[in-house]
Amino acid sequence: MKILVVDVGGHHVKLLASGVTEPRAFASGGRLSPQQMVRGTLDASRDWRYEVVSIGYPGPVLHGRPVREPHNLGRGWVGFDFEAALGRPVKLVNDAAMQAIGSYEGGTMLFLGLGTGLGSALMVDGRVEAMELAHLPYRKGRSYEDYVGARGLERLGTKKWRKAVLDVVETLRAALRPDYVVLGGGNARKLEAQALPADVRLGDNANAFIGGFRLWAAAVQAPRAAARAGLHTGARTGARPGPRVHAQRRP
Repeated sequence: MKILVVDVGGHHVKLLASGVTEPRAFASGGRLSPQQMVRGTLDASRDWRYEVVSIGYPGPVLHGRPVREPHNLGRGWVGFDFEAALGRPVKLVNDAAMQAIGSYEGGTMLFLGLGTGLGSALMVDGRVEAMELAHLPYRKGRSYEDYVGARGLERLGTKKWRKAVLDVVETLRAALRPDYVVLGGGNARKLEAQALPADVRLGDNANAFIGGFRLWAAAVQAPRAAARAGLHTGARTGARPGPRVHAQRRP
């Protein structure tokens, strides 16, 4: 199966297809509509061959559909028919969940995406649960995202922002008790790896593509496991989540 992975971010939309080594990207921004995203995706991938599509969406997703408009993009995403627009079967998940799936190495993992906003997901024994921690109150009337998102980095400066990230990590580790934490997103590179606790590591944005490939690989390779779990592996956008995700290399 040839897969196109689309990672929708606040600054860029990034794409990679099966068998392709170099990703492509185009600008997004605060006014990007789903129609513009689809046009940009089709244009950027017109010489690639693919049968299905994985999309990482920067907002809450329920049963493969956006349930809230994104904070850092334009409007019109809720209710949009991505399969009809792209002409392919689509699996759409929260963008942090997609990168978490690509970063997963077993056990219980907390993923935090430090980008334009704050993405978060928890992996437990191969199951992914996207979370909406970004806009919960944190301190001084501000949210977690206000401190560790891009606005927090600009307001605090790199040194204080790093301290805020470590404090947020410790707070969430105490609450969720993961085996390890992965820090991804575009701003994770501003952290000093040697200053991180032993069970906290830096991820890689390329893991979002691995997660997008794994979405379909899991559905193809383990349909019986999904059936036993009472889940569906249909390719329709409205399908329920697929089977367990196993740590594996990109196809």
